[in-house]
Formats: sequence, structure tokens, C-alpha cells
Amino acid sequence: MNRLPALPALLVLSCGLSACTDEASATWKKGLEEELRRIDDEAPGDLGVYIKHLGDDAQLRYNAERFWYLGSAVKVPIAVALLQGIDDGEHSLDERLSLQADDKVDGSGDLVWQDEGVDYSLRDLLTEMLIESDNTAANMLIRLVGEDELNQRTRKNMGGDGFERITTFTQVRRDVYGEVHPDAAKLENIQLVELAAARFSEPRYEALVEVLQVERGELKAASMEQAYARYYARKLNSSTLVAYGALLERLVRGELLSEASRDVLYADMKIDSYDNYRLEAGLPEDVPFIHKTGTQLERACHVGVIEPRDEARAIVVAACAEGLDEGKEAGQLFERVGQAITRALLRADPEES
Repeated sequence: MNRLPALPALLVLSCGLSACTDEASATWKKGLEEELRRIDDEAPGDLGVYIKHLGDDAQLRYNAERFWYLGSAVKVPIAVALLQGIDDGEHSLDERLSLQADDKVDGSGDLVWQDEGVDYSLRDLLTEMLIESDNTAANMLIRLVGEDELNQRTRKNMGGDGFERITTFTQVRRDVYGEVHPDAAKLENIQLVELAAARFSEPRYEALVEVLQVERGELKAASMEQAYARYYARKLNSSTLVAYGALLERLVRGELLSEASRDVLYADMKIDSYDNYRLEAGLPEDVPFIHKTGTQLERACHVGVIEPRDEARAIVVAACAEGLDEGKEAGQLFERVGQAITRALLRADPEES
């Protein structure tokens, strides 16, 4: 198996320990930053990347200190906050939570279509939220933890800076639609779900106007794109990549969760599978990688840790992009970032098996 070296082998042979660490850090950072800039210049939109090699404590910040919309990447801090509550004895993975009408929201997963009143274990909800990226499961867990408690824990877990606030996924919809007209705050969950059936973007906008039953002259945004742009500017469900990277680093270093809870989280962050998607498509298939993606209109993120079970080899990665197609274009961009990381820190050719 090809494994990540703690430091480049030639440097280990040619320098003392402290000098070696500094020289190795400078070597991989300089070349990788140049490649990231080239990738960013050649791709549509804007790219931000934070990388930290925990073995040599070196980090690379490429547009990483500004706020980026996280999308479903907020589900990792939600999971961490829940598991911290479990470690504190407030809950257990076997505890069951009933689905309520107000939990239901559009997005990935199928909980939105299940009957109200059916209960699910917290263990199953974690899996649905992280592996299936189910927004309704995320809403249920936020309800259990409490929004204020979730945000207090997340702010602490991220180091206090570079983070605004996580909301429910239902609130995301209401906030975006509210940029078109404030009456969107009154829409029921089922109406939000039904609106998602309208194709983006103009059909969705027209469907929203019809549901709101307001005059055209009362509309505050002329399109869904404009509404989303105004929403993103509020920095809700956003953070700097430096702050998000700090959460991942503290997770790997064992500062946030018990070993048992960390194992649960690693499993749901797909440590034992390979998706060949986004960042992971550019990484060697045999290198362990815990990760989560996030996607919304012209926004995409992929965050995770390479070799998370070995601090000396672990590499924290947080990458986000905006102003591009969040599907195909973002996937190709992140794959190139993964390939660049592979060349700089894993092995010379990402196509090697």
C-alpha cells in the first residue's frame, strides 16, 4: 500500500530534524500554492483551499481566510455537537427521535417522504445526515441539540473566530425565498417541499411568486440568482476555511470527541469507502479519507482529512468554490485540487495504482 510519508524522504536524509521540518514544509507549500493558483486561473469562478499537514504542522492558505458558504458541509459540525452531547451523557446513540412535520424539507434523502410520528435512533439519523446528506435528518438533530447549543459548541470547536451561525435547512429555504419577498417566512414546510419540485431557476421563481400571491411590484429580488446572492452575503451557514480546518484538526487530535464517538463519525464520513468524486477522485484509492461535500446554487465545498487515524500523516483539507456550476464544473475543479495534493504530499503521479 502506498502511504503518505511524514516528511519527504530525501529531506529526512539530508537535514537535521527541525531544519528538515521547515524545509519540507516550504517545499510542498510553495509548489502546491503555485499549482492551486494555476488551477484557479484556468477554472470558472473562485477557489478557496486550506491544507494543513499535521505531521509537520505546516499549513497552506489559499483564499482561506474569507467566508465561504458551506452547504451540507455544516453537517459535520452538527454531528460533532451531537456526539459531544452523547459523550457528556445528555443523549445516547440508541435514543429515538420522532419525525415532525416541521422537520421536513427538500434535498437529498427520503425522510421527507416518511410518515410523521415515526421514530428513528440517533445512530440512524447520523448516518442519514452524513452518508445520504438528508436535510430532514439534519433538521431533526438540530432540533434535538438546540440551535443555540449547536452554535455555541461549533464556535468553540472552530476556535471562536471565522464562523457566523448554522440554521436549520428549512430556515435556509425561508431566508433565500425571503429575499424575494418577506412573506416567505410564513410558508409551511410542505409548501417549501412542493416548491422544490419546480425546475430551477425561472420556473422556481415563478412558482414562488404564485405561492406567495403578491404583486410583482412588491418583489425584492428579480430572480432566484439574485435572491441567493443576497442570502450568501449574510454569511449564515458559512465559515472561513481556516476555522473549518481547525475543527477538523481538533477532531483528529482527539480534542473534541471520545474515541468511540470519533469512530462513529469516521464511519459516517466514509473512511472505509471510495467515491471517486470531487476531491477524492484526485486522491489515491488506497489512502483513507474522511470527508463531506456541500452544494447549493453556484456554491460547492469538499472538506475532510486524509489519513485521519495517524496524526503524523494526517492532512486536513477544506476546499470551497463559488461562481460556477456546482455540479460538473465544481467536481472537475476539486478533482484537480485532489490531484495537486497527491503530487505534492502523497506521491508523484496521482494515476499510479
